[in-house]
Amino acid sequence: MPVELLDKKSRDSRPIHLIGEGGLREAGLDPKATAWAEANEFTGKAGRSLLVPAEDGSVAAALFGTGKGRDANGPLSLGALARVLPEGDWHFAAAPADPDLSALAVLLGGYRFTRYGKKAGKAIRLALPKGADAAAVRRRADAITMVRDLVNAGSGDMGPDELEQAAKSVAKKHKAKFSVIRGDDLLERGFPMIHAVGRASTRAPRLIDFSWGRKGAPKVTLVGKGVCFDTGGLDIKPAAGMLAMKKDMGGAAHVLGLAAMIMGAGLDIRLRVLIPAVENAISGNAFRPGDVLRSRKGLTVEIGNTDAEGRLILADALTLADADKPDLLIDMATLTGAARVALGPDLPPFYTDDDGLAASLSAASHALHDPLWRMPLWRPYDARIDSKVADINNSGQDGMAGSITAALFLRRFVDNAAAWVHFDIFAWNPADRPFGVTGGEAQGIRALEKVLMDRYAKT
Repeated sequence: MPVELLDKKSRDSRPIHLIGEGGLREAGLDPKATAWAEANEFTGKAGRSLLVPAEDGSVAAALFGTGKGRDANGPLSLGALARVLPEGDWHFAAAPADPDLSALAVLLGGYRFTRYGKKAGKAIRLALPKGADAAAVRRRADAITMVRDLVNAGSGDMGPDELEQAAKSVAKKHKAKFSVIRGDDLLERGFPMIHAVGRASTRAPRLIDFSWGRKGAPKVTLVGKGVCFDTGGLDIKPAAGMLAMKKDMGGAAHVLGLAAMIMGAGLDIRLRVLIPAVENAISGNAFRPGDVLRSRKGLTVEIGNTDAEGRLILADALTLADADKPDLLIDMATLTGAARVALGPDLPPFYTDDDGLAASLSAASHALHDPLWRMPLWRPYDARIDSKVADINNSGQDGMAGSITAALFLRRFVDNAAAWVHFDIFAWNPADRPFGVTGGEAQGIRALEKVLMDRYAKT
């Protein structure tokens, strides 16, 4: 990451002045800087920046407009500083209202994906703002960077093997117990739907499983969809529909990022991470529309559409997770286009029957500017995934309420968890934003970390 967080201000550090709209004269700048800002029509408008020259023509300071406090990105808008500041050492002239989020924004704004030759951003060093938790800021920045890197990697370099290695690396760093079930062993061990979805690929399907924390602690289990590439199967996607399908393992990337934050924070929980990792490919042994699959739970599933494969692999993984009776079961998946139609790319829906959990997530989402929106598990729509030949169909009848029916499908495989929540994420920035360039993006995991910290942090 080209932006480095320094524990203290260096001797050569230059100040960043955060100025609200109309607040230039009250900002405490010297008269020359104020005159320069007025000459350049800097008013503190949200997102506007201005470099202030020194007597010798070098840059003496930077001004950044924070507007009138209505910017939806809040402190995350400060991520734009990573693109507008010249290289070198910088510090906030006054502590921001949210020191942690302000520092994190600049770190995230400096992210660039360089695996395939693109150049890194400018080398900027930011002094830790007063009141910020350096360890927490770095932990979150590292986790989000990992999520972005995993999602941005091409599917040729991020198949089930590579996703397994990424998970193993996270587990090893925190001394978690790691295991994998691969290929035909999935059938012998009772994961028929994970096997069915992944068997057509030359890259073997698998279930990745790791655990961390003391055995007597509250159980929190994370399940992430790991479809490393999705052709749509025999219900093949059009070419345009496949262009972004390297990100269909975004749910897996998210639970790895969240797990890294949880373990790095040392929460007193018994953490388990389950990732069904497959490639939904096409060959002579691909599963077919009209097939009936028997799930790990025993429910039979009619295949209405082979492009609704993510819920199939999640169902087997959720059944395993649910048998352990966790205190909290969380699944994350790039599951439906319907969620994007309903809420767009920036606002992931979540589904839960637990009103207290929903309220905590909504509050954390608002506080941390990590957008989430609760959607209903509307039980009358269960009829939309009925099957005439099996217990359930994996696809709705007419495409309506697609995100809700997908959540209701998954709900059928959760019986014992004290609380369950499903996130239908996009995992992608379709355009540059102040805190993230176009490409892979982490959504919801900062809000989830706060909820978990509030519940399980050691006192």
